[in-house]
Amino acid sequence: MTVMVDKRTAVGLLVPLLVGALVMVALGVYGRLHTPTGFAVGPAGFSGALAMKAWLTTGAFVLAIVQVVSALSMWGRLGVTVPAWVHRWSGRVAFLLTVPVAFHCLYALGLQYDVPRVLAHSFLGCFFYGVFAAKMLALPRKGLPGWSLPVLGGTVFVALVGLWLTSSFWFFTTIGVRF
Repeated sequence: MTVMVDKRTAVGLLVPLLVGALVMVALGVYGRLHTPTGFAVGPAGFSGALAMKAWLTTGAFVLAIVQVVSALSMWGRLGVTVPAWVHRWSGRVAFLLTVPVAFHCLYALGLQYDVPRVLAHSFLGCFFYGVFAAKMLALPRKGLPGWSLPVLGGTVFVALVGLWLTSSFWFFTTIGVRF
């Protein structure tokens, strides 16, 4: 089976993917080369940095589920209409919840590879921001294949689920539910 791809369409999708790859690699290189400070950044209102990261990531995870449901609704897959602003705002807030977590991880801890769970978490964090950048850059582009945004959005969701499993789920099941 031969698939014909319009050159303009391929370039239109290639640019966001390349930028996303650059974001992913830049974060990984910075996380690896930066000397971790070990200093917890921004745990205000939480018992510690790990609790802050676990709860903010859990909030982003819950909002990511809202993202999936609202996207399915926008694409007419649920039979119920969820306003588009629900999708936009749940995504914005979910992303904002991840920023202090990522900042803490990169600044205080860096990219670590000595424990398999932490290595997977480090890679997933870089991957999440790379795919997120690609999705945001693909959004305003006209003429992209119809599958591109759902695939990019689904990949962002899967990366966030992986981040939640390797951080918050681990925290809650190993250390316990703490604020």
